[in-house]
Amino acid sequence: MVKVAIVGATGYTGLELIRILVNHPVAEVVMVTSESYKGQKISHVFPGLKGLCELELVDFDADKVADCAEVAFVCLPHGASMEKSQKLYARGMRVVDLSGDFRFKNAETYEKWYKIEHLFKNLLKEAAFGLPELFRDEIVRTRLVANPGCYATSVILALYPLVSEGIISSYPVVADCKSGVTGAGRKPSQRLHYPECNESFMAYSVSGHRHNPEMEEVLLRATGIETQILFIPHLIPMNRGILSTLYVNIDSGLRWEDIYEVYAKYYENEPFVRLYSEGELPTTKDVRGTNYCDIGWVVREDRKKLVVVSAIDNLVKGASGQAVQNMNVMLEMDETAGLIGAPFWV
Repeated sequence: MVKVAIVGATGYTGLELIRILVNHPVAEVVMVTSESYKGQKISHVFPGLKGLCELELVDFDADKVADCAEVAFVCLPHGASMEKSQKLYARGMRVVDLSGDFRFKNAETYEKWYKIEHLFKNLLKEAAFGLPELFRDEIVRTRLVANPGCYATSVILALYPLVSEGIISSYPVVADCKSGVTGAGRKPSQRLHYPECNESFMAYSVSGHRHNPEMEEVLLRATGIETQILFIPHLIPMNRGILSTLYVNIDSGLRWEDIYEVYAKYYENEPFVRLYSEGELPTTKDVRGTNYCDIGWVVREDRKKLVVVSAIDNLVKGASGQAVQNMNVMLEMDETAGLIGAPFWV
């Protein structure tokens, strides 16, 4: 068995990791850490884990984590994550960091958007961006994976084939994205208070969101082509899910079938990307609780506009499921291990 530690286990991503890993055929969770709930059982914090995971939450100690586990998932906010990930990496562990601390190769970009000094710039070149569909070869060679942002996952997967094949005739691409409230984490705030967000629909970070430069940098790294994305995120009153609608300028004359051939070229053998048939578009319900990214599209009548719709579960393919997928790739085991399942339909 592969022994796994979860650092910061009492947030939504920590809970989702446990939910996935209790059914993993090879991995076993052996340590869970928390500053706020130390001394309590994880099943006390999340009663739904009774009989499934009864570990006691402990303080973080890098030596103790490295002594008992081979892989660590670090589920802490940006800034707080980088130091703990560095300590575990220095002790020879494989680390999947779910924060934004190692997603950028350029430390200046990180510091501009996150307003925090990066303390381990030397590790940025070591970290692989954890989108297996694009960077599988890098992930398998490293011990440090930067799990992508949830919005970034949904947009990059939808745009990568189009950028790579030169389908986009002009920029910017408009990325109109909606997320459930779990994307903001478990920490209470007024904006996420039930009467504040229920029966409402709001745009936020309209002047700039940190996932925007992440999308553009990663697409440049993967394709060698500079892109411009006008990304507008929205908060929608549901628990989980992201729906991204992308408005793309294309050359006239392209048909639905032409776009299908482009997507199939890149994703035909990818286990977690599903392409929809003509006349169908994905919804968040189709992917809820799964590690799938579902993609559908429409070529408008003038054949100069392409509308692409991408759906993921922000807690699974957008966070914890993708983290497990990255662990599977790093360890060169079945990439789908622990991750195949039907959606939570109701």
